[in-house]
Amino acid sequence: MSFLGNILWLVLGGALVAGIYVIIGLLFCITIIGIPFGVQLLKLAGLALWPFGKDVKTKPGEPGCLSVVMNVLWILLGWWEIALVHLFFGILCCITIIGIPFGKQHFKLMLLGATPFGVTFQ
Repeated sequence: MSFLGNILWLVLGGALVAGIYVIIGLLFCITIIGIPFGVQLLKLAGLALWPFGKDVKTKPGEPGCLSVVMNVLWILLGWWEIALVHLFFGILCCITIIGIPFGKQHFKLMLLGATPFGVTFQ
């Protein structure tokens, strides 16, 4: 079931979202200061490309000082908007019964988009 969900997700816009995350992530990786943020955007792209069957979990020993500081910088620099966009689309998808699985995936991306440092997905 997760394979079919991933294929539908990919066709219905997941490839576009992942592509945008990859492009912005690579642009951030050009500068030394932007590398940590670019890596997190590439992590978001990986989850946005194939979200079904993956869980977002806190890394062992986290949250540490560095991940908390980086998450605060992430929020202050305006990346919380990613979480709001996924929240909006998650609610929009959950209006219909058929869209609920896709809404759940948007909520998963919302959690990773709000505080990506110190979090992993498997």
